[in-house]
Amino acid sequence: MRILGVDPGLTRCGLGVIDTLPARKAKMVAVDVLRTPSADSVDLRLGAIAEAFDSWLDKYRPDVVAIERVFARNDVSTIMGTAQASGLTMGLAARRGLPVAMHTPSEVKAAITGSGRADKKQVTSMVTRILGLDAPPKPADAADALAIAICHSWRGALSAQSTPGTNKDLTERKAGGRQGSGLTKAQQQWAEAMRRAK
Repeated sequence: MRILGVDPGLTRCGLGVIDTLPARKAKMVAVDVLRTPSADSVDLRLGAIAEAFDSWLDKYRPDVVAIERVFARNDVSTIMGTAQASGLTMGLAARRGLPVAMHTPSEVKAAITGSGRADKKQVTSMVTRILGLDAPPKPADAADALAIAICHSWRGALSAQSTPGTNKDLTERKAGGRQGSGLTKAQQQWAEAMRRAK
């Protein structure tokens, strides 16, 4: 299974793609951080993230998108940007019929390090080890995106965890008419497995 992990943010949006392997192993396919200038207007920044995210969906064709769930903080401007980027990526994935899963920061940390209170350095160290990388992914948003994807492969993928709602059938959710919106063979098999599991 190919998983695209998203660490949402308006200034920095981390993206990481992994392929799952047998025995709880994973291989990194790609990682990057989308950056938008804080001086630009929010609509331009979201437009830039949308263009880049759509390109990633076209290029890497994930089976599922896993996004870090936004949590409450004191800084309203930061949480607004994070929520906007989160909703944008969720909507773009849903438009293509891709399942979207949400994982809290503490859930990701616990899956990767064994502790829901791990710091960024511990998460980055474990991501580097789990994926067998020669060097830690930088900046932290890149490592976080990979950690979200790994967390989903270990915790969410087998339980068909997804965002709330009753319609989980990928065939019914599939977007029509948009280039790249058709399901790949792997996505068709995933949809069939989810239908049988109901």
